[in-house]
Amino acid sequence: MKGHPEEMVEKLEVAVDVIEPKRQRIIWILLLCPLMGMAQQTNTEGYKKRVLESTEVDILSSYYEQTGNNASVTGGIGTEQLTDVAPSIVVSIPLNDDDVLTVDVGISTYTSASSSNLNPFDLTKTGSGISGASGNAGVGGGGDDDEFDDDNNGGYSGVIGSPWVASSGASRQDTWGSVSVAYAHSSDDRNQIWNANASFASEYDYVSVGFGGGITKLFNEKNTEVSIKGSVFLDTWLPRYPTELDSYLEAGGNLNSGFFAGVDILNRNGLVTNKNGTATWRPVDGFSLISDKKRNSFALSASFSQILGKNTQISIFADVVSQQGWLANPMQRVYFADVPNYFIGNPANIPNYTSSENTDVFMLADDMERLPDTRLKFPIGLRLNHYFNEILTVRTYYRYYFDDWGLQAHTANIELPIKVSQNFTLYPSYRYYTQNQIDYFAPFDTHLSTEEYYTSDFDLSAYDAHQFGFGVTYTDIFTKFRTWRFGLKSIDLKYNNYHRNTGLKANYLGVGFKFVMD
Repeated sequence: MKGHPEEMVEKLEVAVDVIEPKRQRIIWILLLCPLMGMAQQTNTEGYKKRVLESTEVDILSSYYEQTGNNASVTGGIGTEQLTDVAPSIVVSIPLNDDDVLTVDVGISTYTSASSSNLNPFDLTKTGSGISGASGNAGVGGGGDDDEFDDDNNGGYSGVIGSPWVASSGASRQDTWGSVSVAYAHSSDDRNQIWNANASFASEYDYVSVGFGGGITKLFNEKNTEVSIKGSVFLDTWLPRYPTELDSYLEAGGNLNSGFFAGVDILNRNGLVTNKNGTATWRPVDGFSLISDKKRNSFALSASFSQILGKNTQISIFADVVSQQGWLANPMQRVYFADVPNYFIGNPANIPNYTSSENTDVFMLADDMERLPDTRLKFPIGLRLNHYFNEILTVRTYYRYYFDDWGLQAHTANIELPIKVSQNFTLYPSYRYYTQNQIDYFAPFDTHLSTEEYYTSDFDLSAYDAHQFGFGVTYTDIFTKFRTWRFGLKSIDLKYNNYHRNTGLKANYLGVGFKFVMD
C-alpha cells in the first residue's frame, strides 16, 4: 500500500513522518472544503453574499524522489530509491448562495526499487538452463533484464537477487488513483457550516472507500470557531507477498517444485543445502498468509480557533483514531537472529550481504511483518499565526502524537510568508520531526522467532528528520490572464528538501494553478 509525500496533502500523521510516500506509503486523499474561507463570509441586511462566487479549478502536479538504505520490503536493509509523479485536479462548484460541491481526482505513478524486490530474483545472461524460478515466478525470461553488469559476478550464472539492486519484477511500477467528493452547506448568517464527503482509492494491493462529515460553528462575531469531524476508512488488502514465502505455500512446502525447482539454496557458508533434509531454508514454524484482509480506520477530530487580536490567531486540535484489521504490511520481510540464514544467488557475495557491493545474492525471508490487529492513535497540537505587517506573517505549528504501540512523536513547523510585491509572496519554511521506535521494531536480522509481533520498517524506528522548504506564490488579483472562460487567479511553486538521520533523503517539487470561471 502506497504512502504519499506529506507535502502533497495536509493530513493526519499517524505512524510516521514521511514526505512521501513510503512508501508507507496508505492511503488516499479525503478532501475537505476550505471551511475557514467560508467562515469569513458575512451576511448583510437585505443581501446574502455567496459562499463561493464562481467555479474554481485547481490543477496540481508534484514530483517526489527519495534515496535511502533501509528498505522494509527487504527486511530493513537495501535501496529505498523511489520516484513519484502525482497530477490532480480539484473543481469547486457553487451550487447556490449557500452550497459548494468539490470534486478531487488524482493519480500517482511511482517507480520503487524497494517494491520491485517483492520478487528480487532475476537471471544472469547465461542462466538459460534454469527452470523453476525463471520459468514460473516472474523472474525474467532468460535474458539479461537486471540493472547491473554481469561481468562483475565472478562468472556465476543462474538465479540472482540483491536488496541493493532493483529487480525487473512487476511490482516495481504502479499507479495509484483516487476520487473524492465533498459537499458543504453554510447557514444564512454564515455562523454554521456542515459538510459531508466520500472517497474511493485503489492500487494494485488494496482498495479503499471512505466517508465522513463534520460541523463548524462560529461565535463572538466570528472571532471564535469550533468544529468537529468524523471519518471512516474501509480498506481491503489485495495482498502481495515476498516471492519465496508465497511460492513455498503454493508448492506445498516442496522445495523441489514450482519456484524452487532447479534452484540451489545456500547456507551462510555458501554451501548448497539438501532441500530434502532439515538443514535447509523453510519459513518460521506455523507460517501463514493474511487471514483478515480488512483494515478499518475510524477518526474523530475536534478543533478550536480564536482570534486573539487583529493580528494574532490561535488554533488547538485533537484527534482520536482507532484502527482494526490487518495493520501490518504483507510485502515486508522479517529475519530472525536465532534462525540460520539461507540464500539464493552467488555464494561469493554472502559475506558482503549488508553492503551495496552485493549485487547478486539474496537472503530468504523467515517471515513477513506481523503487528497487532488494533491500534489507537492520539495527536494533539496547536497553530499560532501572527501578522506583523503587510510584508511579514509568521505561521507556527506544533503537534504531539502518541499511540498504544509505544510510539511518541513531536513535530514543529515554522513558515514565514513574505509579500515582496502586490503579486508575489515568498514563503520559506522549516520543519523538525522526532520520534521513538514502536515496541515491535528491531533492525535487520535482530528479531527473535519467539516474539509475537515484529517489524523492521524504519518508518517505525527512532529517528529525527529535518525539512527545509521554499515557495513562491503569484497572485493575479484581476485575473488578467484568461483561457477560454477561466481567469488565472494564482500560481504556487513549492520545493522541499527532507532528510532523516537514518540516511533517507528526499526532494519534493510541486506546482499548482488556480483558475476562476467567469
